[in-house]
Amino acid sequence: MEKIFCSEKMLVRKFGKVNARKIQRRMKFLRAAPNLAQVPKASPTRRHQLKGKFAGCFAVDLEHPFRLIFRSACENVPTLENGEIDLSKITDIEILSVEDYH
Repeated sequence: MEKIFCSEKMLVRKFGKVNARKIQRRMKFLRAAPNLAQVPKASPTRRHQLKGKFAGCFAVDLEHPFRLIFRSACENVPTLENGEIDLSKITDIEILSVEDYH
């Protein structure tokens, strides 16, 4: 995945021109955010936590219906007292895939 994300040409070939552009924008935004809490839940980014087979992972919107799926790169994901993930402590993520999981 890293090899593809480092090459605009490979991004376009694998995901198409529109999604490649959106992936680049989202990655720029994710890199600039000091932590995951700073990534907006509102459009166009729309960070959201996933369930089911992607429990513990997050996604941001790309060209509908595709999403950029990622998770915390921390071995022990920080949590709050209520058991929810502490987004303010997630400062490093791992990109898992780009897909339509619906």
